[in-house]
Amino acid sequence: MKRVVLDTNVLAAGYRSRTGASFALLEAVGARQIRPLVTVALFIEYEAVLKRAEHVAVHRMASAEIDRALAGFLTLAEAVDVHYQWRPKLSDAKDELVLEAALNGRADALVTHNVRDFDQVRKEFKLRILRPSELLEELRT
Repeated sequence: MKRVVLDTNVLAAGYRSRTGASFALLEAVGARQIRPLVTVALFIEYEAVLKRAEHVAVHRMASAEIDRALAGFLTLAEAVDVHYQWRPKLSDAKDELVLEAALNGRADALVTHNVRDFDQVRKEFKLRILRPSELLEELRT
């Protein structure tokens, strides 16, 4: 089973639409084809972003429903302790949370819609940075 870190934008996209690769990856988590890695800080960001008004307007989930969905997600995830912070490595501080989860958890890949945001660390840490569709293709082959 691949151990991956899902960027917040992947989780948000998966909740906003049931037709894309991001939603298919959430289904893959439920089917235990992939195991998401999360830190406390990253999980708090997931919750905050999914509860933003602009996302709620699209996915139409009440706060309690989001809490239940995230609780289920968390039961399938692997908790990662942050023993070392690699900051600053990226231009966006929110991306640092994702990078730290991937590095401290020794992830097989970091999955994001914003691949370019992680280009500067890809080679330095020999970290696989994939789009949701790329990971989905790997799972299908």
